[in-house]
Amino acid sequence: MGKRKRETADARKEANKTQYFAKLNNCPTSPRKMRLVADLIRGVEVHKALGILQFSQKEAATRLELLLQSAMHNYEAKTGSAVNEGELKISTINVDSGRMLKRVQPAPQGRAHRVRKRSNHVTLFIDKIAN
Repeated sequence: MGKRKRETADARKEANKTQYFAKLNNCPTSPRKMRLVADLIRGVEVHKALGILQFSQKEAATRLELLLQSAMHNYEAKTGSAVNEGELKISTINVDSGRMLKRVQPAPQGRAHRVRKRSNHVTLFIDKIAN
């Protein structure tokens, strides 16, 4: 590894020590459906967001609930202190398109229709609430 790459990798590692996040890769839900749920909790305090996700009827809400709990546990592991009520908020949440499984479905008169089974990548950052 070259000097420049090593220096940027070290800088990235130092920056990650002060950020609290969790990633979910190749989630078998379409990005559009996941963004609907992600928009509900963007910028909300974490305990309130957990309540929103628990009572949501969408399937994507259960996956985001587990991801948020993972980010909270990452915060506890890095800081060594428990998460208190009103201490953390969801600063950013990104939903990106993942891999797409392409399938073929039979159609009338010997034709075929493409079926695209979409997936997504979700990255969730939590941060302290500024008082």
